[in-house]
Amino acid sequence: MSASFDAGEKIFADLAEVEKKMSDPAVLSDQVQARKVGRRYSELKRQAESIRSWQKLSDDLDAAKELAEVDSEFAKEAERLESEVSAAHQKMLSVLAPRDPEDASDVLMEIKAGAGGEESALFAGDLLRMYQRYSEKRGWSFKVMDMNETDLGGVKDAQISIRAKGNPSPEEGVWASMKYEGGVHRVQRVPVTETQGRIHTSAAGVYVMPEVEDEGEVEIGPNDIRVDVFRSSGPGGQSVNTTDSAVRITHLPTGIVVSMQNEKSQIQNREAAMRVLRSRLAEEERRKREAEEAEARHSQVRTVDRSERIRTYNFPENRIADHRTGYKAFNLDIVLGGELQPVIDSAIKLDEEHQLAKATGQE
Repeated sequence: MSASFDAGEKIFADLAEVEKKMSDPAVLSDQVQARKVGRRYSELKRQAESIRSWQKLSDDLDAAKELAEVDSEFAKEAERLESEVSAAHQKMLSVLAPRDPEDASDVLMEIKAGAGGEESALFAGDLLRMYQRYSEKRGWSFKVMDMNETDLGGVKDAQISIRAKGNPSPEEGVWASMKYEGGVHRVQRVPVTETQGRIHTSAAGVYVMPEVEDEGEVEIGPNDIRVDVFRSSGPGGQSVNTTDSAVRITHLPTGIVVSMQNEKSQIQNREAAMRVLRSRLAEEERRKREAEEAEARHSQVRTVDRSERIRTYNFPENRIADHRTGYKAFNLDIVLGGELQPVIDSAIKLDEEHQLAKATGQE
């Protein structure tokens, strides 16, 4: 109890400090800082409320036990409160468990068709629409920043921005849910090009990274990049405009290449490409640290291995299965329609159990 009380004292003090910052004109005038402070406030407020709830129930339980010594009617009340105190304590530990510091961040996502030709590209398109519908259900903005399509409407590759509105608490942030989507997604179905009805297996890759909000967090020198411009093209490679508005930025020290062509102007495409480049560089740096620590974000379900097969989508059986958590359901059509939350929740639950075990010394 003393450890929880000590943690509570610090959280209450931090909350009071953040509340002061929220009324600071210097913070309010800086959109990036105001957003960060707002997110921190949401996190601390949730932690403080969980501690207060546990403390109040604990006090009520102590009072009920004292009264039960002189009046047996209070014994049942004490028994009921014991159960509530236990549940509140578990919830408090879960809320206080160390979180990924990026949980409240917005996300940049890349979807790429893999082995399987046109069928893989069509599946990549299915994934894109699934994430769009899921984002709409969560009230997030979903924007396709860049996309290369095939003649049949498949997606060779796509760059996507997913953003929350306002200042969500960490558990409601885009990264808190979408970080579990990174990896190889496998599909089993009869391709549209298959004439004999045979089931084929193909895959698409999803790469997710938290978006860097503050440009100062990642330094990119003018001599570190090469910028090339070219004419935008559509499905099949045909030109879709007559100006060189598309932009390709190469980060020379790392070899990372980012191309953008969906925006109308060269300036807009360059800005979009730089957004992706900054976030890619930040993510690469995080991955290096994780490799050195031999642990991927202290998580059992989000791995640094981009080649990990995380999920299978079986169309003939209408089945979806997550290979990390053991989740399985026969409602693939509903999941592709945007009802992805139960699948993601299985990953969140496993991760939280892991974090709670660490926080309580059970691991």
